[in-house]
Amino acid sequence: MEQNYGDDFITITDEDGIEYELEVLATLDYNNSTYLALIPAMDDESEDLEVSILKSVTEDGEDLLCAVEDATELQTVYDLMMDQLYDEEENNGE
Repeated sequence: MEQNYGDDFITITDEDGIEYELEVLATLDYNNSTYLALIPAMDDESEDLEVSILKSVTEDGEDLLCAVEDATELQTVYDLMMDQLYDEEENNGE
């Protein structure tokens, strides 16, 4: 059985009950909220992966992931995550 260590995968279910397996690229704590950068989990490598940024919220005691609706908030979180990912990549390359 092949296992990729260090990879973090989650399964989410949308409002229609459809499940999606996603790979977590990064997490970020910002302004008392947690954000996740996610890509679809795929068996084959694709050059054109779409990165989604979702915000972790708690409703009625249940943890949920939701889209970031505010464009300024989304851009700020995106920029911080990209800085974090590039910093990790540079530090791993040394």
